[in-house]
Amino acid sequence: MRGGVAAARTRPGPAPAAGPARSEPHPLLVAAGLAAGPAIVLGMARFAYGLLLPGMRADLHWSFAQAGAINTANAAGYFAGAMVTPAVSARIGRRAAFVGGAVAVVATLVATAAMSDFATLMTLRVVAGIGGALVFINGMDLCAWLGRGHSSTRAAVLVGLFVAGGGLGIVVSGVVLPPILGLGGRGGWRVGWLAMALLSIAGLVPVWWASGRVGAPPVPRRRHSAGWPARRFVPSLAGYLLFGLGYISYITFVVALLVHEGMGSVVVGAFWVVLGLASIVSVPLWGRAIGRLRGGRGPALVLAVVTAGAALPLLGGGAPVALLSALVFGGAFLAVVTAFTAVAREALPQAQWGPAIAGLTAAFALGQCAGPVLTGALSDAGGVRAGLGVSAGLLTLGALVALLQRRPDAARPGAGGR
Repeated sequence: MRGGVAAARTRPGPAPAAGPARSEPHPLLVAAGLAAGPAIVLGMARFAYGLLLPGMRADLHWSFAQAGAINTANAAGYFAGAMVTPAVSARIGRRAAFVGGAVAVVATLVATAAMSDFATLMTLRVVAGIGGALVFINGMDLCAWLGRGHSSTRAAVLVGLFVAGGGLGIVVSGVVLPPILGLGGRGGWRVGWLAMALLSIAGLVPVWWASGRVGAPPVPRRRHSAGWPARRFVPSLAGYLLFGLGYISYITFVVALLVHEGMGSVVVGAFWVVLGLASIVSVPLWGRAIGRLRGGRGPALVLAVVTAGAALPLLGGGAPVALLSALVFGGAFLAVVTAFTAVAREALPQAQWGPAIAGLTAAFALGQCAGPVLTGALSDAGGVRAGLGVSAGLLTLGALVALLQRRPDAARPGAGGR
């Protein structure tokens, strides 16, 4: 009898309390899921505006300066969001801030499709910018924690995969929007915004799933941030600000230049798809190169390539040169984010990654605030080509300034492996 009981006790059986061990998903898969965040807030909420701008400008009777102000409002919201993200994340957690920001951006896309009032559209773009900052900064922070314990090269690849989500959003908008704009008449831009909203709703699923798979510790609840040594990163802050000034001007107005030069919806759509595909393919590859560079050499190299891509449309040459510009610019501009993040990750302990990413993002957002209005005003005065020429000049200066960033002392606590 006792033997039977003992045998029964030792016999294998279900263990409902403990349950089977669940294997953790691969970090690359989690980073890919997190990448749906940039696909929503960058590719479909911010960058798609470049495709929708000509139709909105014609239908709503805007000047180039007004059209640029719409994106400046988005950048101003992004800047404000970068300022409040550490406090918001500390209060509600990284995941809630990441997912909540994405939901807020999707709501603004739905509302934009129904509005015509300039002030209301400006307000919606501000809200979208705030939500975008919550998504991007927390997503970068989550990816940084996802890559902890790995080499700098592997960590840069994970961050690069996350950032490449913006390229996926560009590809989607490049495939979806031109046919809508071509068939929808002057009001086609409204259908376009609604299409971006519906696609973004689908993107919320991987955003929710992946954000729950990163074992980052809770953000410390502190009244004041622990801070980071910003003075040691002045060249990076200045270079990132100049990148914000230059790149957003290209993204905002390059399609207006192509339309002005008589290129049809097929060429414009192809241009946008090439831009997005180049960024998707190249950002992870850049991650490997950036992981091997130290100090400001990584950002400077990537910015030099971005500058070349931005300058190509100024040479004329029609559709072939335009597509080459999309390939070169698209092949580098999202990697700038990876490059500056790698500078901070290389130099700082893990506890300072979040504040450093937020500080760098704030400088970048500040540049974005001025870029579209500056380029729009110059375009009203001297044509779109003149405005884009200034954009290329600012990117050149950004590359030179970033090169001044020295490699800070590598002997610091919490450094990851290389």
